[in-house]
Amino acid sequence: MSLIWGTLHILSCGAKVAVENPEPGNWLMMDTPVDVSLRGLSPVTEHIVWASGADGTWLLTMDGGKSWKHGVIDGLDTVDFRDIEGFDASTAIAISAGQPAVIYKTTDGGENWKNVYQGKADDFLNGMAFRNDKIGYAYGDPINGKWTIIKTEDGGDTWIRSESSPKAIEGEAGFAASGSIMVVDQDNLYLASGGKESNIYYSHNRGDQWAVTHTPMTQGEASQGIFSLTIIDNSNIIAVGGDFEDPNNHTANVTLSHDNGLTWEPNKGNTPSGYRSGVAYYPRLHWVVAVGPSGTDYSTNGGEHWESLGTESFHTVKRSKSNGSIWASGADGKVATLEIL
Repeated sequence: MSLIWGTLHILSCGAKVAVENPEPGNWLMMDTPVDVSLRGLSPVTEHIVWASGADGTWLLTMDGGKSWKHGVIDGLDTVDFRDIEGFDASTAIAISAGQPAVIYKTTDGGENWKNVYQGKADDFLNGMAFRNDKIGYAYGDPINGKWTIIKTEDGGDTWIRSESSPKAIEGEAGFAASGSIMVVDQDNLYLASGGKESNIYYSHNRGDQWAVTHTPMTQGEASQGIFSLTIIDNSNIIAVGGDFEDPNNHTANVTLSHDNGLTWEPNKGNTPSGYRSGVAYYPRLHWVVAVGPSGTDYSTNGGEHWESLGTESFHTVKRSKSNGSIWASGADGKVATLEIL
């Protein structure tokens, strides 16, 4: 265990912290007006949360889930918008998975959506990752042997396809399960893969140059690999995944890096309880929360040891940009926030 995690664990359990011996409670389920699968999720604050998903669906709450605005993006009721990035109560960007490969932006709280990127006929986009409210990246499966990476520097108004995206291994792909197989931290980008191999592609100069490192995650089949990443700090990164066709299998479904993504290793304790499609770090209490079809697990020591939080099924978990809350979304219009005891 790295020194920082020993320190964080002491802080989280000590008597001098603001909340003494905090523990995660139940998922508090929200009453949403839709019944579609929601894989796109972006909590801006404890009150402002965007979501997106199947049948072109978008949702927005501005009161912590008590009420929701919702609709269909530009009439695209057959398109699955599997990732969304909210910036405030007015502005959000949504990206599709599959065809058509499109990115849309709203600046009026979802009333109108503008097509800001139209992909190629063979594009399959998986999600987005933003460094700040201006610089962001959309990423997709390999085409002609190279990963698809598209960059914006103006808050998503325009997008440019990268010419320096890394080469992929044949039989390797990304997963559009939760919009979180790429993460960004300052100049550092990390992109995870699955399928024939499960690797981490990383750039420490904003995507100008890339390197690749292998991981011990379950791999070898099209349904296996890394499905989600989260950054703890400038040294520690966590990846979760497994096999979505064997959701209760918890073999090699988490891997950790303690050196800024250069090398990856298995955790040292209990793994999450099954295949996990989403993971998020909650810095206020130093928790890591992972979700999947068979339930939720959490770790208080940087992903080394995991405990179950029940069997409620979710696709995606995200912390709010204000760092004050954790949210999850899933099938049948499911949206929830995690109770803290």
